[in-house]
Amino acid sequence: MEQIDLIVPTDVNLEKNFSDFCDEVGMSVATAINIFMKKTVRENKIPFEISADIPNEETREALEEGKRILEHPELYKNYTDVDELMKDLLA
Repeated sequence: MEQIDLIVPTDVNLEKNFSDFCDEVGMSVATAINIFMKKTVRENKIPFEISADIPNEETREALEEGKRILEHPELYKNYTDVDELMKDLLA
C-alpha cells in the first residue's frame, strides 16, 4: 500500500488536546485518524453528526435567564397553584 503523508493545518491547542485524548485511550494520533478515514470510506459519509454549536444562542439566553431567576427569585412571580398559573398563561 502506498503511503501518503497528509499535511493538515490545525490549531496547536486542538492538536495537543487530541493527542492527550489518544494517549488516554491507548492509541496513537495516526491510528485515530486512520480509524476515522476507514469508517468514512466504508460508510461513504462522515461517521458522526455535524451540527451547529450546542447550545445555540436561544438556549444560552434561556440558561442565563434561569440563572438570573435563581439568583433573584424575589423579582419573579412564582406559583403554588396550577390553576393560577394557567389563568395567567391564558390571560
